[in-house]
Amino acid sequence: MGNGLAEQAQGNSGSSANCNIMHVDMDAFFVSVELLERPELRGRCVIVGSESGRAVVLSASYEARRFGVRSAMPMARARRLCPQAVVIEPNQAKYRAMSARVMEVFRNLTPQVEQLSVDEAFLDISGSQRRLGDPLQIGALVRGTIRDQLGITATVGIAATKFVAKIASTQAKPDGLLLIPQDRTVEFLHTLPVGALWGVGAKTRETLARLGIRTVADLAHTPPSALHKLLGAAGDHVHRLAWGIDDRAVTPERIEKSIGAEETFDDDVADTGQLRRELLRLAHRTASRLRASGMQCRTVAMKLRYADFTTINRSRRLPEPADSAQQLYAAALQLLEALGPRPQRVRLVGLRAEQLEPSDGAGRQLTFDGSEDQWRSAEQALDKVNRKYGDAGVLPAALLKTSGRRPDPPEATP
Repeated sequence: MGNGLAEQAQGNSGSSANCNIMHVDMDAFFVSVELLERPELRGRCVIVGSESGRAVVLSASYEARRFGVRSAMPMARARRLCPQAVVIEPNQAKYRAMSARVMEVFRNLTPQVEQLSVDEAFLDISGSQRRLGDPLQIGALVRGTIRDQLGITATVGIAATKFVAKIASTQAKPDGLLLIPQDRTVEFLHTLPVGALWGVGAKTRETLARLGIRTVADLAHTPPSALHKLLGAAGDHVHRLAWGIDDRAVTPERIEKSIGAEETFDDDVADTGQLRRELLRLAHRTASRLRASGMQCRTVAMKLRYADFTTINRSRRLPEPADSAQQLYAAALQLLEALGPRPQRVRLVGLRAEQLEPSDGAGRQLTFDGSEDQWRSAEQALDKVNRKYGDAGVLPAALLKTSGRRPDPPEATP
């Protein structure tokens, strides 16, 4: 890696004191899983993603990344940058199965595991060191176990805080290990561009650059009052991060704040009927995930993105908590109709269940005819059939007519 901090940490076990937070991130996860079945593609440019319509790159091998290919990039652009790449259609069930095995490896080392997405997690190893060794030894153990048992590679960042551990793993990629000693955290951070801080996106970078703030060191030495005036509460947040202050603990049980799905159309859509069919499809996908998670929602949100990429979001609170597609769909239709005439064709439509709560034992107010309960029972039966035969095994009759759309990649974090 050629990083002096890493070399010092490995040569001085004392420098790892209080470095109990580990961030583990799989390397090019979807590609790595695919290469287990297609080892002849190792060392070549490989892209995981659909080639249809407006599909985007889900994952790219590091060989393809050298040509500029990145996750979330439109597939058409990726093909222009790297025409020699082999494109593999994604298999989400396969990735979820491997993700479960990865998380099992983590939980065998420590119960303090906070899963962030299918391929990354924070680990608190403070209670594991007497049994497994110092942080660097545990980091090496994680990487070795992932490699030997699962056949893929992982990168590990270790630090005294979650924020710095995440940056460390990013710096060490691919297939690396980097520990940032607590007493050198500020020194490390102040070598980085300001965009390395959580909460500093493209627009914030532009705002800061206008004031000559381009590095974390620049930001750290800017008066907090000036940052607050410029960025509001976010200014206070990034100033603390610039000095390595992050008191968040690893949280093993993460409660999802929302569950939802989106679709991007192959061709921009003006037809209201097609939008309604997509909302019904999304309602079924979302409700199925709610029931599988044992959750219900109090609010339904809808997102529309127009042809010029203008995006609007609308939400509606439900009279009662729901996990039925028909209830989610009814609320989404009301949101769609409330928009009135649309100024442009629609590029993307999304539906999201928000304000989640456990459904077990929750009271549910039914109508006199019990229609909500009937719909819910029917959908639960549909869940059972689809678990056996696949997600497309049984569909509502209204969805049997196909529409030109492409599913967006699943969101990485709840």
